[in-house]
Amino acid sequence: MRTDVQSFTVAHLLRRPAAREVGGFVVGFDPSTTSPYVNYATPFPGAEPTDRDVADLIAAFRERGLKPRLEFAPDSAPAVEPALLRAGFGTEAVHEYLVCTPAMLAMPRSGPGSGGPVEVAAPVTDADYTAIDVALSEAFGGEWPPSPEGAARLRRTAEGGGAVRFVRAPGGGCAGGALCSAPAEGTAELAGVGTLPEYRGRGIAAAVTATLAGTMFGRGARSVWLEYSGEGSRRVYERVGFRPGGTRLYVSLDA
Repeated sequence: MRTDVQSFTVAHLLRRPAAREVGGFVVGFDPSTTSPYVNYATPFPGAEPTDRDVADLIAAFRERGLKPRLEFAPDSAPAVEPALLRAGFGTEAVHEYLVCTPAMLAMPRSGPGSGGPVEVAAPVTDADYTAIDVALSEAFGGEWPPSPEGAARLRRTAEGGGAVRFVRAPGGGCAGGALCSAPAEGTAELAGVGTLPEYRGRGIAAAVTATLAGTMFGRGARSVWLEYSGEGSRRVYERVGFRPGGTRLYVSLDA
């Protein structure tokens, strides 16, 4: 049974500004946003919640006017999913995650058809963070709107032991980027890998992913993990050394 990813998720949520422990769960509340993709819960590895524990968890979300939502690796706490289903939670998605270790990492030499290496940079100025937030919003089809709070969260990630990397667009701004959380329990989550449509196919995603993973390994992480959105992105990640590690379950409770 792999519990490193689940143990990481617990530690990661406990770093949130208003984190709470409820029964066998930790809830990572962030008062700067009402997004359910930021405000969610996860069980401690091996948790065996009672129906009362789940009711208390739901109440913690309702007190803040938020949708009860969880993300977790089900094999790390097999008793959790049945307890949530009894309470009316529904499955949003089941995602496979990929894992890379220092020995597996393969740094790309250049972008396809670019004639040279892709130059990956670390953001420095507020304008850099804003450009990355705007570009990632567009890259993900406007799933979340760019905002000062989003740019500030990127900066907090970088200044809190994680990392943000991007590739500058020829005319300025951001062509593509991603972020990686601060390591916990020996691993770190790489997320938000996005490239603007007009710059896809140039090796940007692979370069940013490999650079972030290498950065975390340089800081002592034993592994880096991520989720992928389709077979195309999976192939990109596999080219730089990521391999299947397990699955994560996403569940939520409608009003």
